Amino acid sequence: IAIISLGGVVINRSLRVAGDELDEDIINYMRTRYGMLIGERTAEETKLEIGSAFPLDSKDSLATVVRGRDLSNGLPKSIKISAAEIREALTPTISQIVSAIQEVLEETPPELLSDIVERGIFLAGGGALLRGLDKKIAEETKMPVYVADDPLTTVVRGCGEVLNNLDLLSKVRVTGGLR
Repeated sequence: IAIISLGGVVINRSLRVAGDELDEDIINYMRTRYGMLIGERTAEETKLEIGSAFPLDSKDSLATVVRGRDLSNGLPKSIKISAAEIREALTPTISQIVSAIQEVLEETPPELLSDIVERGIFLAGGGALLRGLDKKIAEETKMPVYVADDPLTTVVRGCGEVLNNLDLLSKVRVTGGLR
């Protein structure tokens, strides 16, 4: 999570949460709620098919059949699960993301905050593809939220632009890296 202004990072926060964490939420939900073991691939497919961070009118009636193994007897098991249940499963991680965004906004200088209120928050990365994440963040922050045109490659393309522009590269301070 970063606040970027005039070509530089004003505030940033690293949050160790990604799509894998959301998949893990679904795996844990199926285990505790239904006594069923599912794999990472099944969890990801379920997330992509019916997952959302915010109630979505017509999408909320969506359901899918999840197949896994019954933990009580080891036999195959199938359960029909709704989009609302998957949203419930994802809630802890989504809440973590929203809280981190709110913390960064609270640390943002007032002048920049007024620009963000006016222009909005932009989401990039694979998580931005989760249905309703923009609406959930907008509801919680009371600010407009937009998903980048190509959220999966936005950050990489931005880094490429910086590397191709020596003037811009000289203004960027790179921290961290290999040791």
